[in-house]
Amino acid sequence: MVSSLTRPLLRDLHRAATSRQTRQWQQIRSSSHAPSSAALAARGQKPVTIQTLQKMYAENKPITMLTAHNFPSALMAQEAGMDMILVGDSLAMVSLGMDDTSEVTLDEMIMSARAVSRAVNRSFTVGDLPMGSYELSPEQALASAIRMVKQGRMQSVKLEGGAEMAPAIKKITTAGIPLCAHIGLTPQRQHALGGFRVQGNTLDKAMSLFKDAKAVEQAGAFAVVLECVPPDIAEEVTKALRIPTIGIGAGNRTSGQVLVQIDMLGVRPPDSFMPKFVKQYGSIWDAGLTAIKQFKDEVSDRSYPSPAHVYKSDAKVTEAFKAAVESTAAPASQPVAAPKA
Repeated sequence: MVSSLTRPLLRDLHRAATSRQTRQWQQIRSSSHAPSSAALAARGQKPVTIQTLQKMYAENKPITMLTAHNFPSALMAQEAGMDMILVGDSLAMVSLGMDDTSEVTLDEMIMSARAVSRAVNRSFTVGDLPMGSYELSPEQALASAIRMVKQGRMQSVKLEGGAEMAPAIKKITTAGIPLCAHIGLTPQRQHALGGFRVQGNTLDKAMSLFKDAKAVEQAGAFAVVLECVPPDIAEEVTKALRIPTIGIGAGNRTSGQVLVQIDMLGVRPPDSFMPKFVKQYGSIWDAGLTAIKQFKDEVSDRSYPSPAHVYKSDAKVTEAFKAAVESTAAPASQPVAAPKA
């Protein structure tokens, strides 16, 4: 029988042995993929919440937002310290190769959102509601928002539209789901707008933008994206609201900024079209292309894999294996005699 004094000692020994086994397993793991590093929240950083964003807004601290569409892009965005991560419907064009954002479905958005949610436990997540998932009625909008939160595991949702979407926004926020609005250039409606054009650049358009901003605020949105709006107009709209504005192509006097990660990292070919407001902070395309070409060359000349990338073998086992294989080889066939006439 194990005494009460012995149990703690045995428990500590078991934990130490388990820890050693885990370290050894991590060092010799032989699968074709590697586990991701620890998430930021596990390192003592507090998660960003609605209250965090409101505090940043009150203190006039710019809010950072970046898109992510899969596990690695979300992990990188969080590791860089993004306050918010948006699973945007830009997924359609930058990840799925569609012509525009109107093609992507709610199911596709949810699949992407789930992947992002597995990587994020610090940044505040926002899931885009795609075209066709919220316009029919406030009830449809709420049902889609619930799916994005429950199945997509997002902390909030985003939809495009101003005053005309206020009933849907109110329905969603009244149900307890945080919502980020999106006005100005609304890509899902690009055909109705005559393409990707600057919004708010005339008095009538600026006043319409202002009314949309006030409408979504009153409907309960916790923030609003202003896209492709002249900086002076965006600044006045920001001053008139009591919620943060997140700019994209709207100058640096909004409450924060958002960019599409694929665009700002330079993941596309150099001759790809890029909106005027995009600043390319890296050139992942060039780095990736160089690395892939090197891999191809090294496979072709057999310099990869080198001894550093293969597993050790036992010479005795190898010789025994060769002998065993030779012993099982079929004997050489004997020539068949020609039949007698």
